[in-house]
Amino acid sequence: MRLRLCTWNVNSIRLRAAQAAKFVAEQAPDVLCLQEIKCREGEFPAEAFVEMGLPHLRIAGQKGWHGVAIASRLPIEDAPRLDVCREGHARCVSGKVAGIEIHNFYVPAGGDLPDRAANPKFDHKLDFYEKLTAELSARDPAAPLAVMGDLNVAPGEHDVWNHKFMSKVVSHTPAEVAAFAALKASLGFIDLPRESRPEPEKMFSWWSYRALDFRASNRGLRLDHILVTPGLKEAAFRLGCAAARVHDDVRAWERPSDHAPVTADLVL
Repeated sequence: MRLRLCTWNVNSIRLRAAQAAKFVAEQAPDVLCLQEIKCREGEFPAEAFVEMGLPHLRIAGQKGWHGVAIASRLPIEDAPRLDVCREGHARCVSGKVAGIEIHNFYVPAGGDLPDRAANPKFDHKLDFYEKLTAELSARDPAAPLAVMGDLNVAPGEHDVWNHKFMSKVVSHTPAEVAAFAALKASLGFIDLPRESRPEPEKMFSWWSYRALDFRASNRGLRLDHILVTPGLKEAAFRLGCAAARVHDDVRAWERPSDHAPVTADLVL
C-alpha cells in the first residue's frame, strides 16, 4: 500500500479550503498535515475535507493564530501528544495512521533577533526544539514515527538562497541549525525530501510574499519537513529511492500561501 504523506503551511485554511481541495484532487495525499490553520476547532471546514476524501480529522485550533490539523483518508488512532510549547499555543497535533505515529508541528518562527537573552521569541523557539528533542530521545528509533510540519529552520546551506547572508538571519542561524541537527540525531531521523534531491541541489518550500515573481528572485528557504525514523526506512526506500517532492507549482496559484506543500511516499 502506498501511503502519501503531505505537510503544508496553508496560512489560513478557511481562505484556502478550495486550494486544498484542488491539491488533494491532483496529488491524492493520504495524510495531510496542515499548519497555521488560524481557526478554532469548530471553525475548521470539516465538510470540505469529507468531500475531498479526507474525512478523519485531528485538530488543535486557536483563535486567529497558529493552529495545526491532520486530515486523513484512513482512520486516525490516538497517539501521545508531544506538547512542548511553553506558551500554550496550538502548535502540535498527533495521531496514528496505518500503524505510523505522526506528529505535526508548527514551530515558533523566532522573531527577528537571533539572541536568546534579548528576544523571548527566539528563546521560545530553541526551547521548543530542546523539549521536543528530549521527548523524542526517549523513543525507540525502530518504531515507525514521522515528524512533519513547518519546523521553521532551513537546516543546510543548500536549503537557503544564500548561506552566508542567511546565517545571520533567524531561520538559518548556527543555533537553529544545531537545534535541528540535534532533533534529527535524537532518533536518527531520515530527511525524505532531501534524500530525494541530494545536496548540493537547492531546495526550498517557502518564498516571501514580497517578491513579485518568486521564481525569478528564487530567494527561498526550506522550512517544511518530513522526517521519519529508521523504522520507516524500508518503506521509504522500497522502490529503490525516496519519493518526495516540493510542489512549488502550488506557490504560483492565485492568492497562495507563502509555503508550498511537500509530499513523501511510503510503501507499506
